[in-house]
Amino acid sequence: MNSSSIRATSAAGRELSRAVLRQGGVRCAALCAVSTAATAAGLLLPALLGHTLDLLLARAPAARWVGCCAGVVLLLTVLDGCAGVLTGTADAHATAWLRRDLTGHVLALGPRALARFGAGDLVARLVGNAAQAGTAPGALAASLAALAGPVGGVVALGLIDPWLAAVFLAGAPVLALLLRAFARDTSACVADYQRAQGRIAGALAEAVEGFRTIRAAGAERRETARVLAPLPELSRAGHRMWRVQGRAAAQAVVVAPLLNLGVLAVAGLLLARHRLSVGEVLAASRYAVLATGVGTLVGQLAALARARAATGRLAEVRAVPAPAHGTRRLPPGNGRLELRAVTARRGGRTVLDGVDLVVPGGTSLAVVGRSGAGKSLLAALAGRLADPDAGEVLLDGVPLRDLRHAELRDAVAYAFERPALLGGTVEDTIAFGRTPAGPAAVRSAARRARADDFVRRLPDGYRTRVADAPRSGGETQRLGLARAFAHSGRLLVLDDALSSLDTVTEHHITRTLLSPDPGRTRLLIAHRASTAAHADRVAWLDAGRVRALGSHRELWQDAGYRAVFGEAGGG
Repeated sequence: MNSSSIRATSAAGRELSRAVLRQGGVRCAALCAVSTAATAAGLLLPALLGHTLDLLLARAPAARWVGCCAGVVLLLTVLDGCAGVLTGTADAHATAWLRRDLTGHVLALGPRALARFGAGDLVARLVGNAAQAGTAPGALAASLAALAGPVGGVVALGLIDPWLAAVFLAGAPVLALLLRAFARDTSACVADYQRAQGRIAGALAEAVEGFRTIRAAGAERRETARVLAPLPELSRAGHRMWRVQGRAAAQAVVVAPLLNLGVLAVAGLLLARHRLSVGEVLAASRYAVLATGVGTLVGQLAALARARAATGRLAEVRAVPAPAHGTRRLPPGNGRLELRAVTARRGGRTVLDGVDLVVPGGTSLAVVGRSGAGKSLLAALAGRLADPDAGEVLLDGVPLRDLRHAELRDAVAYAFERPALLGGTVEDTIAFGRTPAGPAAVRSAARRARADDFVRRLPDGYRTRVADAPRSGGETQRLGLARAFAHSGRLLVLDDALSSLDTVTEHHITRTLLSPDPGRTRLLIAHRASTAAHADRVAWLDAGRVRALGSHRELWQDAGYRAVFGEAGGG
């Protein structure tokens, strides 16, 4: 990351941390109140016990004070239970909000999110890291309570006798340095641990997506080793985390008893000089334990460090700006598409270089080219699934960046090579969109995509659950095509959406798709000569530029153009 990205991520992390605490709202306030009350009760108890002991030793009536001690113990039990319930609900609420917020942001980013982080890493962040970041409200309240205990213990020692507080404060800087080093080292270890987790999740997602290739190649063991390659790093980070926590606890165990002994020694001297009572010595011993309660504070600081590191990983996603949309609407038109000096880079490589292209409204354009020529990127730019690094894309004369989000999504429909079949049933899948298509439009679209016959043969027809619908790759593509056909728009983009169809089905769909339609522009990424032949015009991409533009018949005279389909097996 460069310095500006680091600053943006840090700012996003701070804002996200504040937002998580704000989301806790009433729950966090109630949790802080309960934790404060529990701390106050815990600080009151030693004084009550000491006073009760003095009364018992003096054979004075002490039944009421014994009852008060029992009442405070009962109150502490109730408050601890309430704190546990409030912590759980506050953490659950914060986690749910984080997942909703980050999921919405990831979906707004679209393909940019996958390109930046990868599917597996995103899932790890949205599931595991969100759960850890969501514990921040509870951890913060618990940390404040854990800090209030030692501070209150020191104050109580000073109220009993200033010398007791002075003895403790003489060694307090050592404890403070230990806690500071612990918090710093723990944050670094947790960040390393979570990064290694993310890499494992990313590699696992890739392996699951390509499981058929892995099985066919007999490479299960090799892929298992690849997925688990970060495991030693994960183990080192985990062990380092435990070592840091163990070292801090051990150092605290060494320092804390020394401070306790010092306080008790001074209390004994003051008792011998009749400046303290036996009950006050008992209270002082308990307050010294509270004042040196570093073990609890260490645990809470570790929880805060984990939450902070997880919030940082979520902030990295949040810091990637979602595409901004304008406020303009489209004028009446039939989908004239224009690319003006469009340049787009991916992974440091210029994929499209100064492309100028005009697709007249109501016509069809097939985009062809060798692998890596930039066809799919051009298709993504046409409907603003991606933005160019330079130049602009216009639809009916309006730059896509200036359009309202709803206006853009209603105007452009997409079909992909491997469509994601979202929705519970087959009908839901075809109807899926910003505005779901009605039953009549779903069935009409299925007939156009040659999907109606095989859908009706399913156990429950259009009401068959997608997960229970056996289908081939070609049938999956036909459902994706039907979804695109079901949503009227002025621009239809097909990104290699016919590649898995058999020749006969592809021929019928192509004739339907590319028949004259003055109300809709169609942009196709084509790998077969037969598909390109039915389009009104063909754009031949080569090395990121439009090498030629014309009819398929005209371009076929060029041997280089014919070689494009020879490589693809189109002929």
